[in-house]
Amino acid sequence: MKYFFLLILLFPTSLFGAECPNDVKKSKTFSLYFENDLFGNTDKGYTNGTKLSWVSDDLTGYAESGRLPKWSLPYVKKIPFINKPGLQRNITLSLGQNMYTPEDIECKELIKDDRPYAGWTYVGAAFHSKNYSYLDSLEIQIGIVGPESFAEQTQKFIHRIRNSQRPNGWDHQLKNEPGLAVIYDHKTRVLCANHRGIDIDAITHIGGAIGNVYTFADTGMEVRWGLNIPSDFGTSLIRPSGDSNAPVTARDPRISCDKDFSLYMFTMINGYVMLHNIFLDGNTFTDSHSVDKKYFVGEIGAGIGMVYHCYKLSYAHILRTKEFNHQDSNAQVFGSLTFSFTY
Repeated sequence: MKYFFLLILLFPTSLFGAECPNDVKKSKTFSLYFENDLFGNTDKGYTNGTKLSWVSDDLTGYAESGRLPKWSLPYVKKIPFINKPGLQRNITLSLGQNMYTPEDIECKELIKDDRPYAGWTYVGAAFHSKNYSYLDSLEIQIGIVGPESFAEQTQKFIHRIRNSQRPNGWDHQLKNEPGLAVIYDHKTRVLCANHRGIDIDAITHIGGAIGNVYTFADTGMEVRWGLNIPSDFGTSLIRPSGDSNAPVTARDPRISCDKDFSLYMFTMINGYVMLHNIFLDGNTFTDSHSVDKKYFVGEIGAGIGMVYHCYKLSYAHILRTKEFNHQDSNAQVFGSLTFSFTY
């Protein structure tokens, strides 16, 4: 609960006077994501992630909306998957930071058989094309890996105010490197049912990414059940092209003020074929610390979500399999907390 109240304090009071939009085509959605292995009582591996994202209202057509620079329109029209006629279209803008550390953060020396210290600070822009049945997303992320990501300063500041172990090995972090990733993701709602007043849906996803930060293919599924399940595309984690919090239809409790409450549970599974991961393989253009990554990585998770009026809060507990050889025998455990509001 203390993390919930911390999130609330981060938002201006005026946001809580927002009116229910009542029109899915005019609704916009803002989300704050917070992930940390503190929820799993550890401090290693993928140790923290924070992201802010904003999903636009329905643009109908990218050219017709007048929102995009004219010079970009010829290129946007050539992008596959997102220009199909008769669908809702949205743009997402995001800002995020991820950090990664070895298991022993007290050690000042280089730990050769554990993952490098690394930070990734980035901005992203994504194009979405969707209806109730499926969502196509194409995202471009640009950022910086290394000291200029300021992940070291972020972790040391948080540990100082929490009076916890100071991380001492950041001198061995990956070197500065500009990062680029192009990501595609396709989500499909394969099940939508109601049994004795309980909503049930299932959403699959398949996609991949290419770039010097990561190159992978992935697939997975999420199943949700409960009261008035939101008409979005499931629970968002901090992962490439992961924004799926925005309502799709007027049946969403954030849009339909007649039913402005939702409570549901969910479970998810994801699998990755990881061809390149800079946070394990090391810097692309210069020598750096690295470890031998595993090419197949899996995740399972479960959690709970709720909607009240225009606000959505969800928590997922995630277990991830080993990502590299000689990794600790225990799976990576972290929690993912998301707060969003639609206006």
